[in-house]
Amino acid sequence: MRWPLTTMLMLAVVLGATQPTVAEEKPAPEDAQPARTILRFLTDSDYPPFNYLDEEGVLTGFNVDVARAVCQELVVSCDIRTAGWEALLPTLARGEADAVIASIAITPHTLAEADFSERYYTMPARFVARKDAPKRDVSPEGLESRRVGVVKGSAHEAYLAAFFPDTQVTPFETEEAAREGLQQGGIEVLFGDAHSLMFWLSGTLSAGCCEFRGGPFNDERYFGDGIGVAVRKGDAQLKTEIDKALVKIRNAGRLEELYLRYFPLQVY
Repeated sequence: MRWPLTTMLMLAVVLGATQPTVAEEKPAPEDAQPARTILRFLTDSDYPPFNYLDEEGVLTGFNVDVARAVCQELVVSCDIRTAGWEALLPTLARGEADAVIASIAITPHTLAEADFSERYYTMPARFVARKDAPKRDVSPEGLESRRVGVVKGSAHEAYLAAFFPDTQVTPFETEEAAREGLQQGGIEVLFGDAHSLMFWLSGTLSAGCCEFRGGPFNDERYFGDGIGVAVRKGDAQLKTEIDKALVKIRNAGRLEELYLRYFPLQVY
């Protein structure tokens, strides 16, 4: 049977109208970014135990392990390279790295060059005294009229001037000179950076003479906002990703585990 031409034309119109239409593929938003597959970290290689080359020339340290933990949490490959200290933030700004993890303190100066994640550790101050010294209260009242050593021109000296006005502050030109003054009895107490003092106390140079007393002291106005991961200015997406990763690492206890792996004494 042959259909009339007019009937065939009408049937074609109806069938065409009922055919499913193919959805047009919408272009991706211009600001959409592809899923990250690698995170390029930059650090330096001469600040043990935070970041350094071991005896076999392998990059290691607390910061390096934190970077790897962040990559693991973000499920990306980790590319960790080194540069000189002064070149770290300029290299980041040029886009030759995604982030810098090298114990860079969060300060107004560094914030002018980069954005930072939430801090993952702080740089507190602590008092140190000889082990055979009387157990005095480490407070403005307890250290009144006591000889307290500090590095000249440091934030620690400024802190003592502001909050321990009645101590007999003895400034030294270097940390080594201040520690020697404590060992030899020229001062009764030493006030300084807790991490530096920790390594001295646990090392051979102290000869087991001294110990932490009181503290820690974490006043951000004097000792900074702590240490964070630097990212390029305006890279809010990466900052948010790293912040979330650090929270998960901290909540799982992995950050404390890494800290205890590298630091012999508790400074907090």
